[in-house]
Amino acid sequence: MTTTTRGTMHPRFDEILTPEAIAFVAKLDSAFAGRRAELLQTRRDRARRISAGENLDFRSDTRHIRADASWSVAAPGPGLRDRRCELISPATRSMGVHALTSGAQVWIADLEDATAPSWENVISAQVNLYDAVRGRLDETREDGSTITAEDSPTTIVVRPRGMHLCEKHISIDSRPISASLLDFGLYFFHNAQALIDGGRGPYFYLPKIESHEEARLWNDIFVMAQEELGIRRGTIRATVLVETITAAFEMDEILYELREHAAGLNAGRWDYIFSYIRTFAHRGDEFVLPDRDHITMTTPFMRAYTQLLVSTCHQRGAYAIGGPAAANPTRQDDEHRHRALALVRAEKEREAAEGFDGSWVAHPAVVQTCQEAYATVLGDNTCQRDFRHGPITAQDLVSLEGVPQTITLGGVRTNVSVALRYLASWVEGTGAVAIENLMEDAATVEISRAQLWQWLHHGSQLAEGPTVTRALLDRVIEEEMAVLTRNAPRSGRGTSSRRATC
Repeated sequence: MTTTTRGTMHPRFDEILTPEAIAFVAKLDSAFAGRRAELLQTRRDRARRISAGENLDFRSDTRHIRADASWSVAAPGPGLRDRRCELISPATRSMGVHALTSGAQVWIADLEDATAPSWENVISAQVNLYDAVRGRLDETREDGSTITAEDSPTTIVVRPRGMHLCEKHISIDSRPISASLLDFGLYFFHNAQALIDGGRGPYFYLPKIESHEEARLWNDIFVMAQEELGIRRGTIRATVLVETITAAFEMDEILYELREHAAGLNAGRWDYIFSYIRTFAHRGDEFVLPDRDHITMTTPFMRAYTQLLVSTCHQRGAYAIGGPAAANPTRQDDEHRHRALALVRAEKEREAAEGFDGSWVAHPAVVQTCQEAYATVLGDNTCQRDFRHGPITAQDLVSLEGVPQTITLGGVRTNVSVALRYLASWVEGTGAVAIENLMEDAATVEISRAQLWQWLHHGSQLAEGPTVTRALLDRVIEEEMAVLTRNAPRSGRGTSSRRATC
């Protein structure tokens, strides 16, 4: 087995890309590459069947798992008993320091949607996590002072990239390595024992899972990784993001496959909306979604999905974690700041009232607001596992009944603007961007571009009268490009060498 690394070795990269660490990751990748490829092919086959008219339903071959009330997931790992506020950010040095000193119960160090996957970003994140685990993460401010995250009580949970992605800077026998296994493997190899010694553990968020077979693959990866390093089996904890519509039909099964390592499920709202569009892209007009801001967590099919998630988690002793608060309070404008905080408070109070045990935020300034909102329901408790919703049907999970089919020129313009502005930052190496006082990442931009395609493909009619045509999109794109160019900084534009790898 020949492993080749092609990326530039920046300062301290040699501390992460050691021969031992690379060998560990390569061993994991080689052991599971075949199954990963088969599962990705299964995804493609299923997508073709759904496009051809197959309807989604709960699986008959796993009915016994859903019907068996006797099993439950593992107890919460140390540092994961109180999850009422989880702050997600890229694993940059500055973001990490602010997250670990924000007072949030959990820092989600995001190597996925909030990180532009340049080689420098990918490995720098590992350097920053290495320091964070050891209490050595610090940042020097413009005035020369230093802020440090030493002795932070916040628990670190890492979100690696999705199973479908590769990392082309490292190859095994000329085959690009799995991006998810590189992210997981490097972090686990360097930090698992240090985390355990510090009274925590190696904890992960698993993104983009589409079936319980994929959850089974991750469980087997965890087992092998722990055995290789002599870590007690069951030490790892993983929370699965339910952000694909196919996964929503297999929540019980996903928890079952990961039960010795499972910590909960998360309502990955933005990717879930994108998954809905992608899954039913070639079906009829009845699956066309309205403007993005008309799709909220109280939209019927979204409400059904979250209610099922809460009930499933609590049935199995797992935590139900709510989706991210996108509102971004600005420093310069008190009116916008107060409005953003009010939106976050209302959203988090609604989540807590509907049975969630905690939730995500994307800005340190809203951590306290989220915690206060959950405290109104949880009090001194750390979860509400007795909370259950009524039965949810397969039709509930896909139905758009009652959803206003309103598509506006403003909605088209917003999607074009967000996509262009975000991608301009993404190719420059920034994966999380505040646009119009909302935090945007790869997931929200996926919605934007997918909706534009869907509206064009189906010839959707705008509320203003005309239909969405290529000519209309070309005009809007030209206008928004002009705005983007006019507002772009004059220095440094387009000069970065950082690029995404896959």
